[in-house]
Amino acid sequence: MHITFITLGSLGDILPYLALGGSLRHSGHEVRFITFENFYSLVGEQALDFYPIRGDARSLVNQAGANTLALARNFASLGNSYAQDLSDPRLLETDLFINQLPAGLFGFDLAEKAGVTMFQAAVMPLTRTRHFPLAGSPQIPLPGYNIMTYLAAEQMAWQMMRRAVNRWRRETLDLPVHPMFGYFDRLARAERPVLNAFSPSVVPVPPDWGKYVHVTGYWFPQDESWQPPSDLVEFIDRGTPPVFFSFGSMPLKEPQRLLENILKALEGCGRRGVIHSGWAGLGRAELPDKFYLLDYAPYEWLFPQMAAIVHHGGSGTTAQGLRSCRPSLILPSVFDQFYWAKRIASLGVGPEPIPIGRLMSRRSGSAQLQSAIEQATQDEEMQQRAADLGRKIKAEDGIGKAIEIIDGRVTIR
Repeated sequence: MHITFITLGSLGDILPYLALGGSLRHSGHEVRFITFENFYSLVGEQALDFYPIRGDARSLVNQAGANTLALARNFASLGNSYAQDLSDPRLLETDLFINQLPAGLFGFDLAEKAGVTMFQAAVMPLTRTRHFPLAGSPQIPLPGYNIMTYLAAEQMAWQMMRRAVNRWRRETLDLPVHPMFGYFDRLARAERPVLNAFSPSVVPVPPDWGKYVHVTGYWFPQDESWQPPSDLVEFIDRGTPPVFFSFGSMPLKEPQRLLENILKALEGCGRRGVIHSGWAGLGRAELPDKFYLLDYAPYEWLFPQMAAIVHHGGSGTTAQGLRSCRPSLILPSVFDQFYWAKRIASLGVGPEPIPIGRLMSRRSGSAQLQSAIEQATQDEEMQQRAADLGRKIKAEDGIGKAIEIIDGRVTIR
C-alpha cells in the first residue's frame, strides 16, 4: 500500500509521524512524507519519499513568539503557497492520506480528489468531545462550553484558510468549493478514522468518542545510530543525577535572565543541571562546572538518567518525560503546553506548573523554580507515581497498534 503523510510543524511535531512512517516502510508499505523543505535530511534518514513544502517552521515560530493566534496567522498566511505546492498530480497517486494538519485541512481535499481515505492524526486530543475543552482552552463550567471550544477552533483554522482552499479546489482540483462554514459536519458524519498518538493512561478516552477514534499510545522516535559523547557520559557519572532543562522549539525573549534563574534555583537546591540549548540558544555562554550545555541527545537515552525533567510542555518532550519514569515539571507558554502541564500535575507525576512568564521574575522566579525542583526530586510518592506511569507507557506499542488499524481499515485501489 502507498501511504502519504501530510505534516507541517516544528521538529517535535513531525518526529512521531516520522517514527510511524519509518515503521510502515519496514512493514512493507511505500511511504511519502510531505513536510517543510528543511526536514529533508530527517525524512531521508527513514528512507521515505520526500515531498517538500516551502517554508520553515522555525522562522514561523520565532516570528510569533508565545502567541498562539500569531502562530496560527503565520501558518495561515502561507495558505496559497501550500495549495500551490500540493498541486502536483503525482500526490494523488496514493492509497491513503494521514493528515496531521488541524481540521483535516488540505488532506481532506486531496483525498476527495484522489478518491481515497484520509486518516486524521494528532499528538494531542483534538477530536470533539463534551467531556473536556480543546487542549489549551481554559476550564469553564458552562453548559455546552466544551464542545464549543472545538467548533470555534475549527472555524478559526478554516476561515484563515478558506479562500486559499476554495480557490485551489475550484481552479486546480476541479472540485466544488466548500460552504462558508466548511466541511466539518460532513467529516464527522463520515466517521473517518482518527489516530491519536498518546497514551490512554495519560489522556482518558472520553465516552463520546466513536469507535473510529483510536488512542494508540505514543509513537516514539528512535535514534539507534547515535553514540553519547564522552564528556556527557562523564558529567552524568560524576555525581548525583542532574536535572534536565529544555524549551525545545520555543523562542525566548530574555534567555539570559531565564538562564540566571535556572542556575540560581539549581544552586539553591544543590543540584547539577543538563541544559538543552534548543532553538532559543539557551546557555550559549560558559557555564559553571555543575552544568552541562547540551546540543542534542536522544531523550530515550538521556531522560532515565536525570533526577527530573523540566521543560516547556511540548507534546513530544512530555511523552518522553513520562516514559522515562522520572517526575516532570512543565513551564508552559502557549496552547497545548498548558494542557499537558495540567495533566502532569493532575496525575501526580510532577509539581504544579510554573508559566514561563512567572519564571522570568527576578524576585520570585528562581525561588518558585527551586521549590518545584525540590518537590520533584524529594517527594517519594511523586517519584513512585512517575515510575508506575512510565512502566505503563513503556508496555504500550503505539506504533504497532497504529499499523494494525491502518492495515485493517484501508482497501487498496
